[in-house]
Amino acid sequence: MDKVNLAGLSLNEIQNLVQPEGYTVSHALQIANAIYKKKVTSFTEMLRLPKKLQLYLEKISEISVLKPVTVRHSQDNSVKFLFTGRSGQQFETVLIPEKNRITVCVSTQSGCRMGCPFCVTAGYGFHGNLTAGDIIGQVLGMPDREKITHVVFMGMGEPLDNTEDVLKACEILTSEWGMALSPKNVTVSTVGITPAVMTFLQNTGCNLTLSLFSPFSEERARVVPAEKKYPALEIVEIMKNFPLRKKRRLSIAYIMMKDVNDSERHLEGLKDLLRGSGIRVNLIPYHSNGKIDYMTSGDERMMYFRHNLVISGISASIRRSRGLDISAACGLLASDIGKSSGK
Repeated sequence: MDKVNLAGLSLNEIQNLVQPEGYTVSHALQIANAIYKKKVTSFTEMLRLPKKLQLYLEKISEISVLKPVTVRHSQDNSVKFLFTGRSGQQFETVLIPEKNRITVCVSTQSGCRMGCPFCVTAGYGFHGNLTAGDIIGQVLGMPDREKITHVVFMGMGEPLDNTEDVLKACEILTSEWGMALSPKNVTVSTVGITPAVMTFLQNTGCNLTLSLFSPFSEERARVVPAEKKYPALEIVEIMKNFPLRKKRRLSIAYIMMKDVNDSERHLEGLKDLLRGSGIRVNLIPYHSNGKIDYMTSGDERMMYFRHNLVISGISASIRRSRGLDISAACGLLASDIGKSSGK
């Protein structure tokens, strides 16, 4: 029988493991704190636990933290890691150090089945959902993980196509018994799956970003297949009307492509869609995957969009590309899978 990996279990799940042996929630808390806060990987290091419990845990479980298969360093100090999960699936993670924060960009699936043609990950195909252990393992496997301040679910895969494990990972990241990050420092990005959006908003306090591409449904549907079943306008309405907790952020990711979605018509469409909503816009340069004939909008055009959104009362920013030289920037993950792993 395979041993249970404790790294990726919630407090309740740990308690359910130890309770039949007569142990309490206090013991479960000690185990969770040891794994998620103290970098413990051996039961003998859990000195406060009864010896009998240590031996029981050794028999039925393990603490398996992911170790990278390959590591690539960018000139801008970003680092990309290739991991192999317990089921053999491969996925990439990006560590992004900045002046006042250190962000980990985690994957939630090996590949993706959303089929957006401008994304390299979609071209890799879909190889399965990651478990909460695989998701959390990407954070636990980072060097100096205690310095991590932010986690973004913007790596490989569509997070809300793997809702159960993503919700569990968010719980572990933000719970006091877990990694104790503030929910305002955890962001999940989605192309939009309406029922899962509602589930996520109702069950977490974490931030949500909707990847829009175009404010016009017929245009979006041509490159974001999920639009046909889950129209973005419906999801934006949900975001507009959902009661926000303090400091929670709902935002739009808008990848800008020259002569594709950066016209005056698109700008006016964005303004009409978001004016008065409190939803923020992140303008993102497009990174070519070499398969479709799109180019990124220029800096001047992106600044023009940002300026006009801001003077219309819509909070907007331009996201700087990170890790472009190692294929770690937005939309490029999975570029190196196969090459670097020897497959």
